[in-house]
This record gives sequence, structure tokens and C-alpha cells, in this order.
Amino acid sequence: MMETMPHVQTKGLNEGKTKFNKLRQTFFKRMKGLLIERGWVLYIIGFLLGRAIILSVASPFSVAFLATIWLLQRERLLKTFTAMLIGGFTVSFTQGFHIGLAMVVFLLLVGFFQKTSYQHVQIPLFAFLSTSASRLFLYSLAGKLTSYEWLLIGIEGFLGMVLVLIFMQSIPLLSSKRYKLTLNNEEIVCLMILLASILTGMIGWEINGINIDQIFSRYLVMLLAFVGGAAIGSTVGVVTGLILSLAHVANIYQIGLLAFAGLLGGLLKEGRKLGVAIGLMIGTLLVGIYGDTGHFIPFLWESSFAILLFFITPASWIKQISRYIPGTEEYTHEQAQYLQKVRHITARRVEEFSHVFEALSKSFLTEESTRDEKREMKRETDFFLSRVTEKTCQLCFMKKRCWQNQFDETYSLMEMLKNSYIDQKDTHLRIRKKFENYCIKSNKVIDKIEEELTYFEANRKLKQQVIKSKRLVAEQLQGVSEVMEDFAVEIMKERQQHETQEEQIYQALKQMGLEVEKLDIFRLEKGNIDIEISLVFHDYHGEGAKLIAPVLSDILNETIEVKEEDISPFPGGSSFLKFGSARSFTVATGIAYAAKGGGLISGDSHTTIELGEGKYALAISDGMGNGKRAKEESSESLRLLHKILETGIAEKVAIKTINSILSLRTTDEIFATLDLAIVNLHDAFVRLLKIGSAPTFIKRGDRIIKLEAANLPMGIIQEFEVEMIGEQLYSGDMLIMMSDGIYDGPKGVDDKDQWVEQTLIDMETNDPQEIADLLLEEVVRSQNGSIEDDMTVIVTKVDKHIPKWSPVPIIHENVL
Repeated sequence: MMETMPHVQTKGLNEGKTKFNKLRQTFFKRMKGLLIERGWVLYIIGFLLGRAIILSVASPFSVAFLATIWLLQRERLLKTFTAMLIGGFTVSFTQGFHIGLAMVVFLLLVGFFQKTSYQHVQIPLFAFLSTSASRLFLYSLAGKLTSYEWLLIGIEGFLGMVLVLIFMQSIPLLSSKRYKLTLNNEEIVCLMILLASILTGMIGWEINGINIDQIFSRYLVMLLAFVGGAAIGSTVGVVTGLILSLAHVANIYQIGLLAFAGLLGGLLKEGRKLGVAIGLMIGTLLVGIYGDTGHFIPFLWESSFAILLFFITPASWIKQISRYIPGTEEYTHEQAQYLQKVRHITARRVEEFSHVFEALSKSFLTEESTRDEKREMKRETDFFLSRVTEKTCQLCFMKKRCWQNQFDETYSLMEMLKNSYIDQKDTHLRIRKKFENYCIKSNKVIDKIEEELTYFEANRKLKQQVIKSKRLVAEQLQGVSEVMEDFAVEIMKERQQHETQEEQIYQALKQMGLEVEKLDIFRLEKGNIDIEISLVFHDYHGEGAKLIAPVLSDILNETIEVKEEDISPFPGGSSFLKFGSARSFTVATGIAYAAKGGGLISGDSHTTIELGEGKYALAISDGMGNGKRAKEESSESLRLLHKILETGIAEKVAIKTINSILSLRTTDEIFATLDLAIVNLHDAFVRLLKIGSAPTFIKRGDRIIKLEAANLPMGIIQEFEVEMIGEQLYSGDMLIMMSDGIYDGPKGVDDKDQWVEQTLIDMETNDPQEIADLLLEEVVRSQNGSIEDDMTVIVTKVDKHIPKWSPVPIIHENVL
């Protein structure tokens, strides 16, 4: 029995706590609905602004607030008007009459000019006129219109016009339907002016000499200093103190008190609420000591009550406010959540598009379409034979024997005869002889078959072309789908946690005496490392490449290099360094080319492309013929290749796409060869796609390796299989690519391969540019100094990447 008592008590406490939280949530929800959704917060603000007076007589707040309500929430205009009128009469009859007359004049003006455009420009002007007219009427009744009164009239009207612009930015912030999640500095200042103006309406409310407006002004400064820091706190203090001092000259000291309390509270915000409270109390003591000693005790009480309000403010309220202030932790978290949400939505949409393209691709190559194709072929054969028999067998007296008694034999024999014409096989004569023995009107039937075959063959080729086009489109759609799928995966990649490596890097840099501010490890994939570090350098001398990169290389067992650096221009400033995987191999390229006859325009085009992810592409395209037209075709092929490969689409699909474009774009016989090599700089493996191009050679010391593939030039046929070949390269290898002007250029040479290989072996240089120049020169010399065709040669040397700074061995401590 005794053992169950604590459990029962704990259960009862938990149930009581749950009920209390539900009651509190219900209370706050109802209060929010009452104040925000039903507009009572606007009525309360209107009541206080109706009481607000500055410079002893001026009251520009009411008309400005009414003008803002008229623009933004016109359905609450009447109740707000009534609330401000009541507030004015609680001060004095003159105050109530003044603001009432001013608001009536304003409503008359906006009612008269309601249908005009540019109301957002006219409303501040109407606020100026109505405020000034009401004050002028009161001074006229009193019979005093000196220059001082005219000055007050102008100031009050001008302040009313300015306050309209301020309230127009502040009032929407009090709405429950806010679409903007952050506040800029101007909006924060405008909101502070609105809150300070509201506090002005509390002037005169006292409890035993303690001013209510002072309590709430100091509470407001502490709250904003705690949320936004010293900058926001001091700004709020200055604005609030200035407006309160304008309302009551005796409050002039409030500027210094609130500004100092906001600044000190913001600086001490790391001490949480207690630190901000200490800041206010220090400011209160300093101002109280140098002020009137009679007000010292009320000063302390006002600050004490403000601190009490600050301590009982729920943390959830403070956190909610912090979401809208730039620079706060909650704001940063809110932005991160927003960006994550946007990233997830984008990735999901990209994935959906990827699935759409994949479905479209499959729709072109479904089994049902294949079955339909076979069924269609059978149907076309039936139609073909029916057209043949219509002119021959229908009038034959042997029709019954052939098509009723021996249907299968007749049908199969005629189908075999038709196929033998199409396939052009050696069995054609035998089948024809057999048919002649079978049919008594064989000559007439054969003539008709030959006649109908012309139409049948044309129709069949058209259908085959459609099928090939469908396959090409399917491959292209599948390629786009794969690219979009990879893109969606890349978007969804989030920063991974690598605590062990982070601790090792921190310790290593600390041992070297470097001050690390921030370390972010985004990826540790082999060959794709991504690390960002923020450090403090007092005098930078290339430590990023000389020290940090070698240390990272030693820790991660991979060569790391500096990808980007942004060094602070002054000592002790924060510097940014970005590190990534260094390529295991580097390439140096030499290019030599010449136009036919020494002209300026060559039909050959060439390019080198950095594809990212450690891939380097080289390409040569040779347009048919020479001159400008050939140049256009070859350069267009490479331009398309460049754009397509940059998207990440596979090389085979890219080549087929370019071929389709070239073959369909014009009816002229315009063809282009393509010689493409893609070198992986991480492992030096090269893949080649050769479309009607000359062989490629690899020079490895005294050994020459020939790489070739048999593919027709692009644009000749619309459907072809792209043959890819690959070869492993090693450090020091030379990859030599050439157009047919180089390969077929030497005169009097029977074995072109032998000539190229011997020429490359005889060269004593290892510089790729010199090899390209010498090879071109040898071809021109073999042609007796003439250039009979466009010539292009690309020589690429592959070398092992050697970092400038070798890794610094370090002793790794055990990381718990």
C-alpha cells in the first residue's frame, strides 16, 4: 500500500499539470481571439492615443491612427472612432472636442475624394489638413492666433502627416494574418514609435506616486534589449524616452535612463533575464542619484515593478517575438526551418517531374506497344495480300481451291514470296519457282506483288522511322528523368554530423596555434569532400594551403586543397577558407589547327569542357566539306554537346540527341563527325565516343596504343548504336586526338597508323603543345607545304597531381 502511494501522487500531479496547461492554452487562445481577431487591441490603442498629448497641447495621434484604420481595416472604423473620442474626453472636454472635430473633418475629406486615385498619397495630406483645421478653429474661438499658435498648428499637422506613414507600417504587424516572418530595422523603429505613442496615453496614471507609463516603458526596453541585444535595446530606449519627454517635459531624463538601460541590458543579455534586470537597475541608480532625491524612491519602485513584469513574462512570448527580430537564435532557426521546407518542397516537385518523365519514357516502350507493333505488322500483311488478290484471284476459276480448300498453304506461300522480295535472300528464286508451280496465274500475281511492294515498303519504312523516333524520345526522357532524380537527391542532402573528424580537426588546428571560430563539414565522400572553416589570423601568410590543407589531408587520408579563401583585410578579423578534394590527376592540353589552303575559317571545331565532379572533356567535330558551312555544322554540334553534357545527361543520350537534331533540322546532306574523350581526373580513366572520327592514339613512353570505333557521322541515319570504348591512363601518358585532315593527310603513305605511331615515337619532347605543333607540321611537310584539308589535333598529357605542400604528420589523440 505504501509503495503505490508515490505512484498515485505522481500520476495526480501529472494530470493536474496537464489540465493547467490546457486551461492556460485555452485562456491565451481566447484572449488572442478577443484582442487580435475581434479587434479589441485596436480599440484599446485608440483609447490611449485619444489621451496622448505632446508639447502640452498637440495631439496628432488620433487622426493619424484613424487614417491608418480607414486604409487597412475599414470595418472597425466606427468602433475605433468611438474609442478615441472616449479617450479624449477622459483628459478634458477641449481634447475630446479637438480630436472629434479633426476626425470628422478627415472623414468628410476622404468621403468626398473617395473615388480618386493615389489615395495613399492623399491620406497623409488629409491628416495634415484635418488636424490643422481643428486646431485653428479652437484657437479662433479662444481669440488667440499669435505666431506661436501658428507654429504649433503647423507642427501638429506635420506630425499627424508623418505619423500616418509610421502607423501604416506598424498596424499590420498587430494582425493575426502576417505573411512576412521578419522585421527590418525601419519596421522595428515604426513599431517602437507606435508603442511609445501608446505609452504617452498612460501619462497621468499614478499609484502612490508611481507612474504607470514609466513601468511599462522600462519593461518594454528590457524586453526588446533581451530579445534583440544592445543595438535594439538602446534604439528602443532613445525612441521611447524622446516621445515620453515630448509628452511631459519632466520626463526629459527618461531618454538617458531608457537608452542606457537598453544598451547595458543588451550587453548583459548573456546573463539571461537577471543580467538585463541588473542593467536597468544600474541605469536607474545612476540617473536617480544625479536627479531629484525626492523621486529616487519612486524611481526604484517603478524599475522594480518593471523587472517583476519582465520576470513573469512567459518564455514562449519572448521566443515568439524573437522570431521576427534579425540576429536572434530563434530568427536563425525560423529561417533554417523555412529554407528546409522550401528545399523539401523543391525536391519533391523535382522528384514528381522526374517520375513524370520516367512514365513518359516507359509509355513509348511498353510491352503493349511492342505487341501492337507485331499485330500491326500482321494486319498490314493481310491488307497487302487482299490488295493483290483483289485484282488477281477474285476473277480466277481456281479461287475456291486456293482460298477455301487450301487457305493456309496459299496464304503462307504468298507471304513467303512477299518476304523474299523484301529480304532479298538467296531463297527468292526457289520460292518463286514453287509459287509458279502452285498458281496458274503466277505471272499476273507476281507482277501485282511487285507493284504493291513499292507502297508496302514505303509504309513499312515510315512506321519503322516512327518506332525509332519513339525509342530516341524515350531515351531522352529517361535521361532527363535521371538527371532530375539526381538533382532531387542533391537538394535533399543535408549537412551531416561528423563529430569524430570535427574533434580531430579542432585539436590539430589548436595544436598549431590557430583560432577556429567555426567548422562545418558538409561532405566526407571520397573525391567529393567539402569543408568550410572560419578562423582568425593576425597576419596571414598562406597558412590555408601551407598548413591547414596538409593537416586535413593527413586526417582524412585524401589530398585536400584550398578551393576558396576570403581573408580579412585587418589583423584579428574573421577569415573564411573552403577546402575540398584535390584531383588525383591533372591534364595539360596542347591544340594545333589549320584551315584548308591556309584560310581563316576551318570546318573543324574543337573544345575542352570542365564538367565538374573531376571530369574533363575534349572534343573535335569535323563538318562535311570545308569553309563556313562546315564550320557552322561542327561548331553547332559541339555547342549542343557542351550544353547537354553540362546538365549531367549521359554521354550516349547526348550523342543520340545531337544526331537527331542534325538529321531532322535540314533536308540538305549536312553531316558532322564527333570525337569525344572524357577523362576522370580521380582515376585517370578515359572514355571515348567516336562518331565517324579518326582513331585516337595514346603515347605511353615508347609504346603507342590505338583506339578506334566504327560509327557513321552524325546526321546520316537517325538510329544507330553508339559504341563506347575506354582505356586506363597512367601518369605521363599522352592522349592524341585528331581530325581526318591529320590522319589521312600524309601523302605517299600506305600504312597511316604506322606513320602516326612512328612520328609520335620519334618526337623527343613531352610538351603537349609542342607535340601538337610538330604533328601538324609533319603533315603539312608531307603535302609539300600545302594544306589540302582542315586539320585539328589535340594532345593531352595526364600527370599525377603533386600538392605544393606535403602533409604534416600529426599525432591523433583519442576522441571520446
